Amino acid sequence: MKVFTDSQAQQQLPELLALARYEDVEIRCKDGSVIVLRAKTSQPSSPFDVATLATQATTADILDAVRAAREHD
Repeated sequence: MKVFTDSQAQQQLPELLALARYEDVEIRCKDGSVIVLRAKTSQPSSPFDVATLATQATTADILDAVRAAREHD
């Protein structure tokens, strides 16, 4: 993520907007507030689309956890 001050953002607006198409851009204001520019995705997303999660768990671990939860109820 690129970080700009508010005065840099004003001076380099075309560059900032072009960059924001590909990555988040953070603008730090003099009053301490922070603004993040993020390109809006053009495709509607499903509520079932979730980010992946890196884990050491195996399929067997997950199935064991599901079985244990079902037995608990």
